[in-house]
Amino acid sequence: MNLQKLSIAIAAIFLLSFIPPDKKRKFIDPANMDFTIKPGDNFYVYANGTWIRKNPVPASKTRWGAFGIIAEDNTTRLHQLMKEEANKTTPDKFKKIGDYYVSGMDSLAIERRGYQPLIPHLERINNVKTVDDILNEMVYERVNGVGATSPIGIFVAQDRKNATKYIPQMGQGGITLPDRDYYLKNDQRFVNIRSEFIANMVNMFKLTGRTDAEATRNAWAVMRIETALAKAQMPRVEMRDPYKTYNKYSWKDLSSTTPSIDWKNLAEKLMIRGADSVIVSNPSFLKSVDLLLGAVSTDDWKAYMQWHIIESAAPYLSSAFVEQNFKFNKVLTGQKQMSPRWQRVSGIIDNSMGDLLGEMYVTKYFTPEAKKRMLDLVNNLQQTFADRIKQLDWMSDATKQKALEKLNAFTKKIGYTDKWRDYTSVAIAKDDYLGNRQRLGKWAYDENVNRLGKPIDKTLWGFTPPTVNASYNSSNNEITFPAGILQFPFFDFEADDAVNYGGIGVVIGHEMTHGFDDQGRLSDPQGNLTDWWTKEDADKFKTRSNAVADLYSGFTVQDSLHLNGRLTLGENLADLGGINIAYEAFTKTQQFKEGKKIDGFTPAQRFFLGFAQVWRENILPEEAAQRVLTDPHSPGSYRVNGPLPNIDAWYNAFDVKPGEKLYKSPDQRIKIW
Repeated sequence: MNLQKLSIAIAAIFLLSFIPPDKKRKFIDPANMDFTIKPGDNFYVYANGTWIRKNPVPASKTRWGAFGIIAEDNTTRLHQLMKEEANKTTPDKFKKIGDYYVSGMDSLAIERRGYQPLIPHLERINNVKTVDDILNEMVYERVNGVGATSPIGIFVAQDRKNATKYIPQMGQGGITLPDRDYYLKNDQRFVNIRSEFIANMVNMFKLTGRTDAEATRNAWAVMRIETALAKAQMPRVEMRDPYKTYNKYSWKDLSSTTPSIDWKNLAEKLMIRGADSVIVSNPSFLKSVDLLLGAVSTDDWKAYMQWHIIESAAPYLSSAFVEQNFKFNKVLTGQKQMSPRWQRVSGIIDNSMGDLLGEMYVTKYFTPEAKKRMLDLVNNLQQTFADRIKQLDWMSDATKQKALEKLNAFTKKIGYTDKWRDYTSVAIAKDDYLGNRQRLGKWAYDENVNRLGKPIDKTLWGFTPPTVNASYNSSNNEITFPAGILQFPFFDFEADDAVNYGGIGVVIGHEMTHGFDDQGRLSDPQGNLTDWWTKEDADKFKTRSNAVADLYSGFTVQDSLHLNGRLTLGENLADLGGINIAYEAFTKTQQFKEGKKIDGFTPAQRFFLGFAQVWRENILPEEAAQRVLTDPHSPGSYRVNGPLPNIDAWYNAFDVKPGEKLYKSPDQRIKIW
């Protein structure tokens, strides 16, 4: 299909409608806009202001917008599928979904057991006496899916410098709070959170029968260990550097840096066999863990391990644990009310048994025909991106050729996997909610480590089908669009081209651009971490991307809390590229060429309004503050007002003039992809 037929492709796309067709529906609804604001002063509020005022965050949420609304609808559908399966009298291939659902919804049985499911784990830890015992316990928890957070975060993934091979890898971990800064910064907010964290741990330990004195001692022991681990962790911005986090060791050489840990022996116990080396993201972190093993008392390590057993199991236990867990979560996120049990259970099953549940979902809500037609759309956006690369004025022909090779080598994953995971070996019981989660955790660990020595499985997905998201994977050089995101306002088969290009078109362009952002550009068409740029072109890219980082670091989220333009750089670059690619593709459609207004808006205006409405949201201040530290994505308002002032077509569409707040002179506008 050629680009001139793109509008026909979109019109032909048939996705089963999740909302009853409404012929009067306004895909760009002026009632959601705020016409008291000039587009050039605050386009985000101009496009969404009335909607934002009328849609506060629900009590059981921490933010609310297009993503949340679709996710809520998808969860409702999953819940219905699970209920229907649970009520079937004749077992079928999805029986385990129904049984898992029953185990999670049987609140009376869960209540009767209290914390009994934890007792074997807590007693096992009580028998720990030596450093070897501590390490063996951490191994046991990892291998058996107990779910506890351990400083030893080992897994199997592709070798970034040889993407055709799997290799063991180790990251940094071991903390409960969302980021190292929560332990290390002394702003009043962090001081208060640490105080509440101690109180939370005390209460949780008391729920397992500890005295107040014992619980308090244990809580402070955990805090000391986690603070030491936080100090040893590399900040998130540094962790974005794929070279800095690529440190390859033989087991012997790694062991020489950690006298207390024989990594080859530990790897055997972790069922990691047949590998002679490992990639470590932060070697100094492992050295710190080694020092802590000798410096911290066994009793403190026992408290630490028991805490992580309790904390990870809390959502699966009696109401006392669930409510205490939520009480502390309120401190972190500001959430007012706990989500209903059915929503929590649905999310857990989607997260841990997602392929089986996802197969049910797509059977009812997504078709192979829709998958193919969406692929046609992706292919056309890919061609537009290729045309843009050829026209770049800052890149040499040599680097352009390499860029086009990488773009043309993209693997595209649409809707759902071509090969569902098999959960046949997992025992799922109607009366063992926590046990089900742990057995699935063990299954997932086994599946992961058993990849060693096998060919790379490119059918694996990082998302479940109902997920409202999309992604780029550099090691596979692939873009992924789950079925869950292919709904309004991202996509609707009844909408005009402008709305669909401003929605899912920008998302497609965004994920493609990730292959060429500050991280993605460092991998080749085969997914290997290698430098394929000329030095001059790389320097030009860095200058332009530094301007993006500086731009976003100047945005204020709350009071004196600024965005971290380095943490969010990859996403901001992808937003800027995605809009440019999608808009250029849109200009080749019949709608754009005819230029007819719909509901008073030109095709170009509808494109940018369609883009802006995707990012409308309300968010609680506590959640916003947490995301500034942990989320590589900018808040919704800055995903609109950040990139658009760099898009020439936006100025033309809304007659944005000098003196308006978002205006940039042509020489100030950042141009990359």
